[in-house]
Amino acid sequence: MSPKKNNQAIVLLSGGLDSTTLLYDCLNRGFQAHCLIFSYGQRHNKEIKKAEIIAQNAGCAYEIVKISLPWQGSSLLDKRMAIPDHEEINPQNIPTTYVPARNIIFLSFAASFAEAAGAKGIFIGANAIDYSGYPDCRPEFFKAYQAMMRQGLKTGVQGQSIKVFAPFVRKTKKQIIRHGLKLNVPYHLTWSCYEGKQKPCGVCDSCRLRAKGFEEAGATDPALST
Repeated sequence: MSPKKNNQAIVLLSGGLDSTTLLYDCLNRGFQAHCLIFSYGQRHNKEIKKAEIIAQNAGCAYEIVKISLPWQGSSLLDKRMAIPDHEEINPQNIPTTYVPARNIIFLSFAASFAEAAGAKGIFIGANAIDYSGYPDCRPEFFKAYQAMMRQGLKTGVQGQSIKVFAPFVRKTKKQIIRHGLKLNVPYHLTWSCYEGKQKPCGVCDSCRLRAKGFEEAGATDPALST
């Protein structure tokens, strides 16, 4: 299912707050978004179902890409490992929820799809501020990956490099939420919790970061009232 070759962009959509805001940011820029949703052995599939609903709600085409990572190496993949629930999150410490090379893998799938489909850009909602210290969410990583694409893709060596957009990499969660509210992002559809229960746990790192963001943005999280 390839998008038409015009102003297309590939959006990495997880079903969470950042990537959903990203999707609406992409659409607001005038791109026609085609979403990639990754099923890579997460602890639960709730975020995948949410991502499908979000893509459908936005009127966007999407693909679910299934990846096997049998070596695990992350508490997001290995249920025997505890999910971190720190009251204070130290970005200098890489948490157990880090999935080895995840964004390298995701971006490589997106780059392959984008080049085959003639898409102009790839959007990823990574965030280096107010986040958990993942090495593949830093500006340096995206600069290096963009350089790699210029050398490793046909479009790159032909001078038509596909651009990687990471518009939130230097934004706080508060700034992302305020931006999303202006774009009427349906936050009630999103899921951020590392657990896959009926309601968000409220104590995992992701829940804490989300709650902190809404509080600082002066807004109520609609996902907690649904």
